[in-house]
Amino acid sequence: MDEALPLFEGAGPARPLADRLRPSTLGEVVGQGHLLAPDAPLGRMVAEKRLVSMILWGPPGCGKTTIARLLAERGELVFEPLSATFSGVADLRRVFQAATKRREIGRGTLLFVDEIHRFNRAQQDSFLPYVEDGTVVLVGATTENPSFELNGALLSRCQVFVLKRLDDDALETLIGRAGPVPLTADARQALVAMADGDGRYLLNMIEQLPRGGAPLDVGRLAELVQKRAPLYDKKQEGHYNLISALHKSMRGSDPDATLYWLARMLEGGEDPLYVARRLVRFATEDVGMADPQAVGQTLAAWDVYERLGSPEGELAIAQAAVYLATAPKSISVYRGFDEARAAARRTGSLMPPAHILNAPTGLLRDLGYGEDYQYDPDTPDGFSGANYFPDGMVRETFYRPTTDGNEAGVSERLARWSALREDV
Repeated sequence: MDEALPLFEGAGPARPLADRLRPSTLGEVVGQGHLLAPDAPLGRMVAEKRLVSMILWGPPGCGKTTIARLLAERGELVFEPLSATFSGVADLRRVFQAATKRREIGRGTLLFVDEIHRFNRAQQDSFLPYVEDGTVVLVGATTENPSFELNGALLSRCQVFVLKRLDDDALETLIGRAGPVPLTADARQALVAMADGDGRYLLNMIEQLPRGGAPLDVGRLAELVQKRAPLYDKKQEGHYNLISALHKSMRGSDPDATLYWLARMLEGGEDPLYVARRLVRFATEDVGMADPQAVGQTLAAWDVYERLGSPEGELAIAQAAVYLATAPKSISVYRGFDEARAAARRTGSLMPPAHILNAPTGLLRDLGYGEDYQYDPDTPDGFSGANYFPDGMVRETFYRPTTDGNEAGVSERLARWSALREDV
């Protein structure tokens, strides 16, 4: 299918351009060479005619349905398509019965299930015996992480193949196949960017362009086609991937990547207050005592956003994110508190030493409460070196400051106090 097809058909009901340009061979599928090349996993399967049940995991418009159809054709299998969005148990039962009859006469069935993650656990379990005995070769398509959305029993019987979003070269190939497209060079580049890796969406946009006339510039293109929102699900894997990217960019002290991932989240429709809460967490967990002001900066950004809202308040969140990315980092308190909690669980209900307990009654004074307590501000060094751990518990070190930022001074003070403690 190297020659371009006409962009517009004649009178009568027209098939969508994306359907007319659907590849007729696996070699015509763009952007998935890592799976379909002769020496790649699916390429080898097709050559050896030994298809196995599989899950195709990838973003919209990357070719999952097309690949399933072509696998059925190459494997000489009957193609049975279902959509988990519109199908139920009765539809599955019908397909399994038909596949069983075909098997009796030596014909195989490839069952393609689009959006397979939408089937509940019981529906997913219904596939197991038919996949297990080879009645059907199951090809499930999903845009969601199979590890989270599919049950383990089904996953153990399928291979998972990850499809990539279409890169610019793949999208340019599709534009070329669509025939002459009336766009300037800049508008063509903008069209590729608007598609955001989705080949079907790209071809649907091309169909919206007017016939003939002078090439359209970027401004006119934007008027004619609607740019879709970035692919981002606030409750699914995309949400966790992007907040992880933001968190690790700040931890890695990269303000530019920090701003990029923050922008991706906000452009995708993320709640800015969710980001603000995560920044406060980062300030205490990753910056900590290296810069105690970080907590105040993030709380202030949270407050500014609540007062101003979007889009003005988002700048305060961006400023706080850059502050965190460029701040010195320390997880000394985070680690120390974890160790202290483990020690607290291990030592149980040991009493504090009597000398640091208050003695509001005579009985408590008789029992030694408050006896020999030293008021540190009144000591020559402002440090008594007294023991504040329970009697019978060996002193432990939980907080180990770094030498970065504010903790450099803290580290020096702790070293001096440790030396004084040894002289007591």
